[in-house]
Amino acid sequence: MSILSARLTTILLLIGLMSACAGLEFAQADHTVVLPAGTTSVSTPYSPGIRAGNFIYVSGQISPDGGPEIHQQTSAVLAKVKAIVDAAGSSMKNIDKCTVFLTRASDFAGMNEAWHDAFPHDAPARSTVIVALPRPELLIELECIAHV
Repeated sequence: MSILSARLTTILLLIGLMSACAGLEFAQADHTVVLPAGTTSVSTPYSPGIRAGNFIYVSGQISPDGGPEIHQQTSAVLAKVKAIVDAAGSSMKNIDKCTVFLTRASDFAGMNEAWHDAFPHDAPARSTVIVALPRPELLIELECIAHV
């Protein structure tokens, strides 16, 4: 088969495939804002969580009132994440991936202690990066992806 014939055959196959798919309807995933229990509205320019199909995307959570130490703030932030994941109909065991933003590398061990309390077995995949957060009292921010 010549190169021209092979290309023509490929083009015809693609046209046939496109024609066959033209009549299909593709379901769109539901896109729902998730609010923790007891919350009726959002006072931020972003949603605490979004449920899209079977996935839950938890926005970066902070806890300015969580206390002055990393263990306290990490525990408070994880409690906020739990409230969002629970409100979406899932649980902490269904969290698949987290990104942790710390303001000080020296807080890594303290964050891990609180992390182990929340995830004693089969912890989710995680990345941890050192950043500057917009308020000096904030030591940690946490975002997650979970499933239902």
